[in-house]
Amino acid sequence: MKTGSSVTLLEKKYLAEAKMRNHFAVIDEPIPSGGGDTGPTPVEYLLTAIGGCVSITLRMYAERKGWDVGKIRVNVFQIKEDDKTYLSEEISFEKEVSEEQRKRLLVIAGKCPVAKMVKGETLIETKII
Repeated sequence: MKTGSSVTLLEKKYLAEAKMRNHFAVIDEPIPSGGGDTGPTPVEYLLTAIGGCVSITLRMYAERKGWDVGKIRVNVFQIKEDDKTYLSEEISFEKEVSEEQRKRLLVIAGKCPVAKMVKGETLIETKII
């Protein structure tokens, strides 16, 4: 199976168009970084992809278990401190979850395929064609 995204950097500094299946998005940099701020940055898309994947993974698991957790919110942040950069996730559920459910859902959140890719579990093969 092959899934993908095609990104074309336009002639306007850092503005790019991305196509994924039948969907389109724009990518840009903020004005202080030399962009036009016409769309999210690549890092913001990555954070969104992680949050989306974690929330969907949690919903699928909760549904299989028959747990009604209501809305699931996943906030993902890039933290830069001194010489290190890391990501932080904050997960919340609209409805009450037990301590046992919380522990299990925390483990399941780490099984999100996008997060696993970011953690270095996926090889990236790069070539110029």
